[in-house]
Amino acid sequence: MMMALGLSAPSYKPLFTSPCPSSTSSSSMKGLFILPSPISSFHGIRIQSPSSKSAAPVPSRGVGGLMMVRAAKRVDELKELRGRTTDELNEEVIDLKGELFMLRLQRSARNQFKSSEFRRMHKRIARMLTIKREREIEEGVGRRLSRKLDKKWKRSIVVRPPPSLRKQQQLDEVQKAADQSEKP
Repeated sequence: MMMALGLSAPSYKPLFTSPCPSSTSSSSMKGLFILPSPISSFHGIRIQSPSSKSAAPVPSRGVGGLMMVRAAKRVDELKELRGRTTDELNEEVIDLKGELFMLRLQRSARNQFKSSEFRRMHKRIARMLTIKREREIEEGVGRRLSRKLDKKWKRSIVVRPPPSLRKQQQLDEVQKAADQSEKP
């Protein structure tokens, strides 16, 4: 039955052997054996469809050209981000974190929002922080000092409304001014 499952028969090996065979030591150690776990020669089954014989990876989503466009956009975005100064990147990170906060508020209030914005913003923040860290590495800043500087930067952040909220506030002020001008 074990051979049908692809298992080899268990072999019994003595626990230890004495270098000098004597009647007392061999008779007292006759019953000590290790039972090894059954060793399997089964490594899984490879299933390959007869139609796909090429080794080229197949995109999981959409058309291959669409994935190339997404990658090209990402490369363009990275070039644009690398062209910015570190201070501009820090300001953008602060703005995006404010936008994330606003999204969380919308979600908790059960308002309509795009859930894909969370992932997009998180990834954009990560790209900016990665570029910032790459610049620190080029300057020779170590990991420990980088974390210390990062904590200092985070403490220095002044809380301000995100750009979308500022834009909404400006629109509200313009609307209010227009309403007041109409009431003579």
